[in-house]
Amino acid sequence: MTALITGASSGIGRDIARYLASLNYDLILVARREDRLKELQEDIKNVKVDIISADLSVRENCFDLYEKTKDRNIDFLVNNAGFGAYGKFDTVPLEKELQLIDTNIVALHILTKLYLKDMIKRNSGYILNVGSAAAFLPGPTFSSYYASKSYVVRLTQAIYEELRRDKINVKISALCPGPVKTEFNKVANVGFAISGLESEDVAKYAVDKTIKGKMVITPGMLMKFTKFIQRFPSEKMLTKISYNVQHKRQS
Repeated sequence: MTALITGASSGIGRDIARYLASLNYDLILVARREDRLKELQEDIKNVKVDIISADLSVRENCFDLYEKTKDRNIDFLVNNAGFGAYGKFDTVPLEKELQLIDTNIVALHILTKLYLKDMIKRNSGYILNVGSAAAFLPGPTFSSYYASKSYVVRLTQAIYEELRRDKINVKISALCPGPVKTEFNKVANVGFAISGLESEDVAKYAVDKTIKGKMVITPGMLMKFTKFIQRFPSEKMLTKISYNVQHKRQS
């Protein structure tokens, strides 16, 4: 069995790699930072680990990644590469937002489609798309990131139902955690008002639930409760609440 994990150099991606290795998956680890990938490669001893340094915000690199790995019969795809950009919509540099969209949306879309088609032919496989609890809300002052994660979740849900209707034995899930203790805060220049979950716990929970066929995976009781109560306020009220939460997160 072989798993391919993007954004594998740190955080949830790194810990998913370690957990899948404990389940005896050979690994193909993808990220921009080759030095981090080499460290992880050296740390994992029990399975074969290959590393590929690539910037997936460049769509040609996504197609190149598939061509390099398609003959490995990827059994488990984890689309984890992504980042956030904090700031009001009119102040965030457009180039940074376009890079965010290319990484969080376009790369995930390309890789999901290409590897899914192979999995459908084999009638087996798992895809875990890493979204966020942000997908369930509008995100004033964090708009592009929230919107990108909404895309991830809705795309995953649609594919899930198509596979179910066609009785295809391929499982696809969207991971939607709240705050997690990773490097995300530093990159996005935000902080969290509540303590984040441990990345290792989120990784294990996500993989286990994907294997069981869970469509949307929300780790932690707080996020489950938050998702439940979001159905009661109006859209306008949710937008106001989201703004207040995001405003407090600025470092």
